Amino acid sequence: MPKRVLQGVVVSDKTDKTIVVKVERRFTHPVMKKTVRRSKNYHAHDEANVAKVGQTVFIEESRPFSKTKTWKLVEDQAAAAEASGTGVEATVEA
Repeated sequence: MPKRVLQGVVVSDKTDKTIVVKVERRFTHPVMKKTVRRSKNYHAHDEANVAKVGQTVFIEESRPFSKTKTWKLVEDQAAAAEASGTGVEATVEA
């Protein structure tokens, strides 16, 4: 089974080797027929502490690193875009 890949914005990088990524999804409300935005924060493992606040990153499912961390930062942005099927090529700005 392929691992899920999500795209989001880093909202915190204060902890060591951990980032918090806000992932936003949009869907049509079943009754109101209006587009609704929902967001969720994910804790992701960042081994080299390369991601900074405000940066758009890709995260993928992985083994549990801790109680709350079950996602990890994808280092190669082009490979992540292909895996998620978006076809968007992004660059890492370090």
